Amino acid sequence: MENILPQHLQEVIFASSDSKVSKQISRLVRLGTLRKIAPRIYTPNFTDSSETIVRRNLFSILGHLYPGALLSHRSALEFKPTTAGHIFITYTYTKNISLPGIMLRFVEGHPAVEGDNRLTGELFAAQLERALLENLLPSRQTGALSKTLPVSEIEAKLEAIVRVKGESGLNELRDRAKTIADNLHMQAAFARLNLLIGALLSTKPSKILTSPLAAARAFGYPFDPARLSLFEELFVTLKQQEFIYKPDRNTSYQSFLHFAFFESYFSNYIEGTEFELTDARQIIEMNLPMPSRSEDSHDILGTYNLVSNHTEMSSVPKDYELLLNMLLYRHRMLLHAREAKKPGQFKEVNNRAGSTFFVDHTLVKGTLIKGFDYYNALTHPFARAVFMMFLVSEVHPFLDGNGRIARVMMNAELVREGQSKIIIPTVYRDDYLGALKKLTRQRDAITYIRMMQRAWEFSATIVGESMEDMQDKLTASQAFKAHDEAKLIILL
Repeated sequence: MENILPQHLQEVIFASSDSKVSKQISRLVRLGTLRKIAPRIYTPNFTDSSETIVRRNLFSILGHLYPGALLSHRSALEFKPTTAGHIFITYTYTKNISLPGIMLRFVEGHPAVEGDNRLTGELFAAQLERALLENLLPSRQTGALSKTLPVSEIEAKLEAIVRVKGESGLNELRDRAKTIADNLHMQAAFARLNLLIGALLSTKPSKILTSPLAAARAFGYPFDPARLSLFEELFVTLKQQEFIYKPDRNTSYQSFLHFAFFESYFSNYIEGTEFELTDARQIIEMNLPMPSRSEDSHDILGTYNLVSNHTEMSSVPKDYELLLNMLLYRHRMLLHAREAKKPGQFKEVNNRAGSTFFVDHTLVKGTLIKGFDYYNALTHPFARAVFMMFLVSEVHPFLDGNGRIARVMMNAELVREGQSKIIIPTVYRDDYLGALKKLTRQRDAITYIRMMQRAWEFSATIVGESMEDMQDKLTASQAFKAHDEAKLIILL
């Protein structure tokens, strides 16, 4: 018999009113090369379960069996069945139809309108504005059986829109939703949507908001939820660890200053501000920039003036307002000679390093504030130090100088508790940056913590009453070498 079954649907075959197709399907079922998995649905796949096949081909099935159907309500936002296996469709009638592993919940309503999206074949999906309105309609059921999402999830979606598209984007959405509501008689749902948007934009009372993201936006401190999850990962891992103490052995005034010099030198070197050691030492000792490299020299001086000031380095933030003010002050001191880098100001444009995008400039304050809560719950100075360093580095709140400020904030935690400070030497640069990337991209907190522990162990051995003593120890540790020339040695 000539094969007249549609070839483009290789996994699911649909029953047909065409007698030739119907006869061929019956013949293939008898031969055992086709099996029926649901009313009007067949498959040549005898390996996977009926539930797996239906779920994998769900949109094709809906488009073929129910032409003109519209994925709606929560399904138009989630694009998958609920945890109870329900999916919601606006159609010409109200009815529940069971498929293997899926319950089709048909709701009688208006078909697709201009702006609704065609998914496949004759299946459509409600556009965002319509779906939001539908999710603000009353629902008799709750949880995974409800056709609507919790209002907190709607708030979070609205907050994500304003985070990405700004207030103008949210206002444009409101205007489109108003038109749809008038056409589809959903004015009551639009009234609720309008209240939520107004609360987010602080033009209406914010007490109606239930989502933490949305409430933070309304009170002026929107934050990056993905980064907050990352900070939680680091916090939990730090809380699960036990850390020793490494009291600082550079207790004299001179030894503290000597260590501060190398701390400043390496912190700038790692960011690409490279000087010969003798030149950097002359800049510090003479307090005089090199005329040919004035801005770079000021970076060295600015860092040194911060990390050599014992009083300044003994100050740590007690609340989030002090954290913000401390970051701004220290950044202004660090980059005071680089006016183009906006010293003492949080960034007003977004920045990135390679393929890594840092926190959006509109979310800097809120993300730092939320991250502070985790920092404040840590007790061991090393845990607080490495968390603070990552918090500032990951948010990247400034146009420039973020890595140096992050390390200043880190070492202040250690000085405050009389612990050895941490230097990231040149030879360890790639280990340091690699561990930061693994935490950012792979949520690998353990590698980051172990890397910082090794840096701390090394730094605690750099002790001396003279600059030459410390330099000798650093040389013996191969600290000045490039990463591809040597490995860091920790002296006994």
